Amino acid sequence: MIDSSFDRRDFLKVMGWGGAAVALSGCGNTSIEDGKETVVSYVEAADYVIPGVSVYYNSTCAQCDAGCNINGRVREGRVLKLEGNAASGINRGKMCGLGQAGVQHHYNPDRVREPLLRNGDRGEAIAWDKAYALIAEKLNGVSGDEVAFLSGGVSGHLKVLLGNYLESLGSKNHFVYEAVSPAVVRAANKKAYGNEMPRFSINKAKVVLSFGADFLGSWVSPVHFSQQYAQFRKGVNGQRGVLVQVESKMTLTGANADRWLVVRPGTEGVLALGIINALGASGVALSGDAAAASQGYDKARVTSETGVSAEHLDKLVALLKERTPSLVLAGSAAEGYAHGSQNAAAINLLNQVLGNVGKTIEAPAVLPFPQMAPAKGSSLALKSLNEGLAAGKYKVLFTYGANPVFTAPGSMKFKDSMGKAAFKVAFAHYLDETALQADLVLPLDSALEDWGTQVPEYLADGAQINIQQPLMEKLHPETRGMGDVLLALIKQRQADAYKGFEDYYSYLRSALLQNKGALGGGGSDDDTFWDATLTSGIIKLAGAAGTLSASSAAGLKLPEAAAADAQFPMHLIPSVTANLRDGRHANQPWLQESPDPLTTIVWDSWVEIHPKKAAQMGIVEGDIVEVASKTGTIKAQAYLFPGIHPDAVSIPLGRGHEAMGRYAKGFGVNPFQILDAVYDQETGELAMHETRVKISKVGQRVIVVKDEGVIGGKQDGRRIALSKTTDQVKLSEEI
Repeated sequence: MIDSSFDRRDFLKVMGWGGAAVALSGCGNTSIEDGKETVVSYVEAADYVIPGVSVYYNSTCAQCDAGCNINGRVREGRVLKLEGNAASGINRGKMCGLGQAGVQHHYNPDRVREPLLRNGDRGEAIAWDKAYALIAEKLNGVSGDEVAFLSGGVSGHLKVLLGNYLESLGSKNHFVYEAVSPAVVRAANKKAYGNEMPRFSINKAKVVLSFGADFLGSWVSPVHFSQQYAQFRKGVNGQRGVLVQVESKMTLTGANADRWLVVRPGTEGVLALGIINALGASGVALSGDAAAASQGYDKARVTSETGVSAEHLDKLVALLKERTPSLVLAGSAAEGYAHGSQNAAAINLLNQVLGNVGKTIEAPAVLPFPQMAPAKGSSLALKSLNEGLAAGKYKVLFTYGANPVFTAPGSMKFKDSMGKAAFKVAFAHYLDETALQADLVLPLDSALEDWGTQVPEYLADGAQINIQQPLMEKLHPETRGMGDVLLALIKQRQADAYKGFEDYYSYLRSALLQNKGALGGGGSDDDTFWDATLTSGIIKLAGAAGTLSASSAAGLKLPEAAAADAQFPMHLIPSVTANLRDGRHANQPWLQESPDPLTTIVWDSWVEIHPKKAAQMGIVEGDIVEVASKTGTIKAQAYLFPGIHPDAVSIPLGRGHEAMGRYAKGFGVNPFQILDAVYDQETGELAMHETRVKISKVGQRVIVVKDEGVIGGKQDGRRIALSKTTDQVKLSEEI
């Protein structure tokens, strides 16, 4: 299959293999020979299919980056239902509502179905051959430095192939963007533990102190952590775990906590250093760095700055001393400020003081194939790309797996910058806001009809490669898998190197068979190994565990509390919901219809405001209020919510689309539009919680549409839930 003139080292580079694992695999040949084997799609109807009887296939969920393994139920050639793969170390047979809605993504009536070329303000359907030829034409005479590729997180062989394509163009401009990214915490973890994403063993802790890490909702790997949380609740050695959640706006995790402590926005690091100071005062030995960092953060200062009472601080310190090991987590509530890195560093230092490193914070598995590891996204990547576009640096722009026109902060003016690129190509499932700005839109297969490999960032139970395989035939004949599109594009430039691969399926199969020895299949023939791999949907890799290091916290210093802003007196907290995340799933009606777990609101946006603050301003539920920042304004219905600091308002992310299909367009508002250009001082990440706003009534009122039954907690005349007025609720004591 491979030309004798094509060096084996080049072959391994093409296939995405290298390092120690390849040395283990030897130099065995595959069973595929050029021109002697026809690749037959596994999604053709099988002879054994019986009408009315379901068959099941294992694959990988693509609704978020957690990498949950799934099992699809297929009947008469149509996928009907998704469940978790019981063999998965990540989700162990369970699945969240977001993953279940992947079926609606697949069957969505607004998917792009054929290549579209801009013709004025409209898209003209063209053939794939013409689309590929147009890309080649537009790249002709363009240097690699003038080509940029913006993507969401990618991993596995798609990442390898994308890297090879950009290399063939002479471009190093791959910008990996996540609108809601834990990039600040990653950097803080790297400093504190020597690893960006260690294993957090909630199930081994007796106390979990979470600073805004919504691990039951949308943080890192929620299905995995939810199962750990269930074990945590059962307890270690008979002692039930206790969860304390510290944040300025209640999350789903906070609603499940034993104690919910509300803090002034941005003071999470102050509380962490205050706890360290109190632990030292109570006799816990502190390192020199910990003592220096926490010096001056006595009880009076911490209470004054955070709003947490001295009584609650004392109880928390006593709890952490009494029950060990514990686990302290830093989430978006702590990292979303200009001093987010210092907040996260203070929280991680608390773990070191409590002796949690190596107990509940463990070394992750080492992936033997680092080139397949996920490319981790950040908002800094979008900022860098935007600056280049605004300066006219890039003539050709590719976008895939991201919608920056929707998610970029309004202060960035990304849409205007994007318009300066002469030719823009969007690989897309829908005509979202970014695809509408492209000159060429190439339609993609859904995750349920495409091939691929994935490597999750958070390796919950050893290193593994996830297999993605089609569960059914394509719904729309003219869509293509992203791997197939990249393969066709790279063949334009390196035809000889890739001529042996008819399609992305054959590319993946060849890659895995070439290294089956390193993947645990050394004793089996090619077909047996391949069939077993597809049957399992997971390749579990043998490999040594990584290492953790407890680094110095020298120089850790929090800034002085910011002065009050008379013009914009309130903090804006853009909340991330489990269903809609950054808005990429807003066109899935199951998710729009699913009630928010804390407010039960559906199909709309809302502004959460504390009842006492609302009373001061004369605001009642349903009032339309204007939320204004230095960058812009949006209007939405008010919802009175006691689970928020009185100095803050919160608006959920994900809604407010101007495109993307009938289930997304026109529902709610987009908080990204009013975010100010404030960045973390160490990492350069967008400080999502640093925008200050003012709110005012506009003189309109609506009925807030909720899914909570008849007012008063009654259904069919029967009381189904005990209710209290908001002024009676004391959340820090009653949750």
